[in-house]
Amino acid sequence: MCKNSLKVALILLFAILNVCKCYTPIVIWHGIGDTCCNNTITGHLQKLLQAYLPGSHVISLQIGSTKEEDLINSYNTHPDKQIRMACHIIQSDPLLANGYNGIGFSQGSQLMRGLAQRCGKPKMKNLITMAGQHQGVYGVPECNATAIPACDAMRKLINNVIYLKALQEELVPATYWHNPLNTNKYIKRSTYLADINNERNINEAYIENLQALDNFVMVRHGADEVVQPTESSWFGFYKDGQSSEIETLPESELYKSDRLGLKQMDKKGKLHFLLNDWKHAAFEWNWFRENIVDTFLK
Repeated sequence: MCKNSLKVALILLFAILNVCKCYTPIVIWHGIGDTCCNNTITGHLQKLLQAYLPGSHVISLQIGSTKEEDLINSYNTHPDKQIRMACHIIQSDPLLANGYNGIGFSQGSQLMRGLAQRCGKPKMKNLITMAGQHQGVYGVPECNATAIPACDAMRKLINNVIYLKALQEELVPATYWHNPLNTNKYIKRSTYLADINNERNINEAYIENLQALDNFVMVRHGADEVVQPTESSWFGFYKDGQSSEIETLPESELYKSDRLGLKQMDKKGKLHFLLNDWKHAAFEWNWFRENIVDTFLK
């Protein structure tokens, strides 16, 4: 009798496992001035995803041993070190061994992309970036340089100091400040963005790891008042030598020379450019669920 009961129980267990929907794990990386958990955008999203994708393994990266350290590190721990720490977290998690999907918010977007390019194992399957700065920033948050002359003067002043060694080592946003008025200086002295965009040397591993993605989804927030220009979320940026006219990704040398393999990815249908009407720090679950979760994460 006991043997028959055990047999029935095993049959039911295997039946449940066979009909169970197994979701690819998800790793989320927050932006500057934020933390991984609790009442934050990424903490909220983690809970929403776990509820919408039952049984899914979702982690929100904490860079540091405490949430306070996580917050401070978002400002002053160099992206190189943050990515090494994130890679260690991911490689130490057995539930991520077969791959995961990465979601980055704001600054976390270019850090998550750096993680995809530098930490190839386990494999990142889909990369989702929200209001990222893939070509960097040239502007002060909430200070419209096109409409306000003082804002333009301010960013020109920042150009004079932003590439100092001390700032490049201690201030994370400095590492993705992109001065279009002096591109050579940016390429020579940027300690993060110029590297992951293969602007000094061609790192073939960056290309191979990025092309290993199933999809690279870039979401631009249409009312973004922080990322300047907002087209940076789609790898667009100001044309060299000026700071008003925008060059799209297909128009850029990055794309034409295929320095990161994005042109090949585009031809294979792996690049996706999405637009919403959000401000920089906004988040709406219904839009995200329909356009991101249901389309790329299920």
